[in-house]
Amino acid sequence: MSAPLYQLKAEFFKTLGHPVRIRVLELLSEREHAVSEMLTEVGVEAAHLSQQLAVLRRANLVVPRREGSTVHYSLANPQVAELLRVARSILSGVLTGQAELLADLKATEPGSVPPVRRHRSSRAMRE
Repeated sequence: MSAPLYQLKAEFFKTLGHPVRIRVLELLSEREHAVSEMLTEVGVEAAHLSQQLAVLRRANLVVPRREGSTVHYSLANPQVAELLRVARSILSGVLTGQAELLADLKATEPGSVPPVRRHRSSRAMRE
């Protein structure tokens, strides 16, 4: 019997649950990269990057291409780039909401000075 879809999704998201793997996928969302290029961009040791690339390969998220002694990687599916864009959009909304909540909390602290509200210019009010 195969695993339920929700378990497979959980495993998929676990695979994405490492900052180095996310950074690699972001780089590959732009274009194919050689491992040496990724090393300078990601800022980890070669062994650590190799380990994270192996995880992404086993999950079929990236594909390697050998050119002489150089190994290049690309996304196995362009929808991974879209997933990263959607995640960025969701996080942006969450962080915006948190920033607004923080501002509201600070504004209601005892002894706090209410935020300065800008008034519309007299020209804008006439229009």
